[in-house]
Amino acid sequence: MKICIINGPNLNLLGKREPEVYGNQTFEAYFDTLKSKFPSIEFHYFQSNIEGELISKIQEVGFTYDGIILNAGAYTHTSIGIGDAVKAITSPVIEVHISNTFGREEFRHQSYISGNAKGVILGFGLKSYELAIESFL
Repeated sequence: MKICIINGPNLNLLGKREPEVYGNQTFEAYFDTLKSKFPSIEFHYFQSNIEGELISKIQEVGFTYDGIILNAGAYTHTSIGIGDAVKAITSPVIEVHISNTFGREEFRHQSYISGNAKGVILGFGLKSYELAIESFL
C-alpha cells in the first residue's frame, strides 16, 4: 500500500508555531513514528507553502497511490483549485486537521476539500494522521 501525506502552508513550522494549538513535535519526527508503526505501508511525504505545488503533487500521485492524506492548512478554506484537484483524481483523499477547525475562527469552518474527500478527521492533534492511515487499512 502506498500513501502520500501532503501538508500545506505553515505546517513546516510544527513544533515551533503555536504549540498550544499544534503541539511541540515536528512533523518530521512524527513521520518517523508513523513509518515505524506502519512498516508495511510505503509512505511519501510532501510539504509546501505554495498552492500550485500542492495541486501539482495531488495530480502527480492522485492516480497511482492507494490513498492521500491531505492537510491543506489555510488553503482548505480558500483554495477552489485544491478542491478541484481532489475532485479530479481517482486516489481517495482523507482531509485532516490537527486542530478542531470548528472550534476556531468562523472562516475556518468552510472547506473547499471536504465535499470531494472520502472523509475528514480533525481535532485529534497529530493523531489525526494516524486515524486517516487506519481508515485506509
